[in-house]
Amino acid sequence: MTELVVGTKKGLFLLEGEPGDEFEVTARAFAGQPVDYAMRDPRSGRLLATVGSPFYGPKLFYTDGDPAGEWEQADGVVLPEGGEQALERIWVIAAGDGADGVVYAGGDPGVLFESRDGGASFQLNAGLWEQPSRPRWQAGGGGLCLHSICPWPGDPARLAVAISAAGMWLTDDGGSSWRRGNEGLNPRYLPAEALQDENAGRCVHHVERAPGRPERMFMQFHGGVYRSDDAGESWTDIGGGGLPSDFGFPLTVDPADPDSAYLIPLVADMDRVTPDGRVRVYETRDAGATWTPRGDGLPAEHAYLTVLRQAFSRTGQGDRLQLYFGATSGELFGSGDAGATWSTVASRLAPVFSVAAGAP
Repeated sequence: MTELVVGTKKGLFLLEGEPGDEFEVTARAFAGQPVDYAMRDPRSGRLLATVGSPFYGPKLFYTDGDPAGEWEQADGVVLPEGGEQALERIWVIAAGDGADGVVYAGGDPGVLFESRDGGASFQLNAGLWEQPSRPRWQAGGGGLCLHSICPWPGDPARLAVAISAAGMWLTDDGGSSWRRGNEGLNPRYLPAEALQDENAGRCVHHVERAPGRPERMFMQFHGGVYRSDDAGESWTDIGGGGLPSDFGFPLTVDPADPDSAYLIPLVADMDRVTPDGRVRVYETRDAGATWTPRGDGLPAEHAYLTVLRQAFSRTGQGDRLQLYFGATSGELFGSGDAGATWSTVASRLAPVFSVAAGAP
């Protein structure tokens, strides 16, 4: 049995089912409210969700019980008092690797929160917040969002995060100090003179680390697909080799294969829909040298879908790799055979913001 934790424009949905079949909605929470991201911590089973509000700002909630019941609000998800910036949104939650109770949350304006008690309380990472260059950071189209958090398996001191459009940031000391990791990134949408400013235009869209080879990372950029073989210090363009477009947001990997990655390309920044009206997931098994479309069972014509950065997830690995993604049309699609074939998991949900797959 597989569980999907789905954040939507109109609440949180939990679905359960078997790969290849339609899933059943088992619970709904935060009805009518935008749930930007939600996930179940695989270590504890705790559910965590970030909920947005134009009036009260973003909040982070958790529950160890019935998801349709009462949720507790996490403490500490706030910015220091007296500043000019406001917390606009919590984009992502990530469980720490190999450290009990460690949970991260990333948000706008380019902030990282850390929890040591499973997400019940958080504190702001001061090292990133106090970066001297922060006043010159430039926001991407969706804001100054910290949207990708990549722990290092077995070493909680090493962490990589991505911020639109302040680029990659790396730490080896648990977040006390940070350095950039933008070498090789090419923002083609900026004039050459603008690139002299290291704070401009490094609009990363999504980053994933290969668990079996943690120095290997894959990135979807704002017009570009990249791979790093040195833990995010530098990047190589892998956006050719069969992709119809190198623009997009979603990205995931196969934990069993460090040469693997899966993308869902969109046409371009001014036309954020699936190319040619066909929904296809592109797979590489050679570290980005070539890309192969996988679309058996997906809509093949007049399907101009948009898939957001957190709306693509996986569970399992190798021959048992399951892939799931949701669209702003309210549809969910899934594959139980590493992308070879696909089926509709659910339809007519609210616009999908995030998908997190795992065991119930």
